Amino acid sequence: MRISLKIWLRLRREPWRRAAYTAYRQWKRDKMEAKRYNFDQLGPDSIVFDVGGFEGNWAQDIFDRYGSTVHVFEPHPTFAAALQDRFKNQPKIIVHDFALGSENGTLHLSDDGDASSAVNDVAGAVSGQVKSVSAFMANFESSSIDLIKINIEGGEYDLLPALATSDDLKRFGIVQVQFHQFKESDGALRDSVRENLASSHREAWCYPFVWEEWHRS
Repeated sequence: MRISLKIWLRLRREPWRRAAYTAYRQWKRDKMEAKRYNFDQLGPDSIVFDVGGFEGNWAQDIFDRYGSTVHVFEPHPTFAAALQDRFKNQPKIIVHDFALGSENGTLHLSDDGDASSAVNDVAGAVSGQVKSVSAFMANFESSSIDLIKINIEGGEYDLLPALATSDDLKRFGIVQVQFHQFKESDGALRDSVRENLASSHREAWCYPFVWEEWHRS
C-alpha cells in the first residue's frame, strides 16, 4: 500500500504520528471495523453506554443486533436533539444530552461533524454540558454495565482516569475506546490511561490510536 505525498510530508514533520498511521493500515487490512459490533456477551438484558453518540448509528446497530438497553451520551446540542428525535419511539435507547467527565462544567465544541471536539478558541463553537461521571454513576441503577464505547475526541483522557479514581471503571464488562493523538504528548497520556485500565481489565485487542478493546479481568 503506497502512501500519498501529503501523508509522507506530514509524517516527516510529525514522526510521532507514524504509530497511528501504521495501526490504521493494519486495521484496514485485518477488516476490523465489523468486529466493533460483535459481542457474544450481549443480549436483551444487557446495558450499554455509547459515549460520543454523534448520529446514533452505533447505538442503533447494537440495539438491532442484541436488543440491549443503550444509554447514549452526546453533548453537542444539534446532535443530541437529532438523537432524541430519532429514538423518541424506542424506550430502550436513552439519550443523555451531556458529556461525562471528571467534573461538572461546560464544553466549547467545534462544529465539525463526527470530529467535533472540545476547543480552546470558542469563536464559531457551540456549548455543551458536562456532568461529573462519579455523580452520575453513584445514581445509576445498575451495578454492572456490560459495554462502554468511548469516542469523544480527546475527552477519553479526562473520562477514563475519573472512572478509575471513583472506582467505577471495574463496573464495565467491556471497554471499547478510540484514543486520539492531537499532539506528541498524547502518547504518554494514553500509556497512563492504559495502566489504569490494566488494573481491572485485560487487553483483548489493540490498534493504537485507532480502536482498542479491554475486558474486565
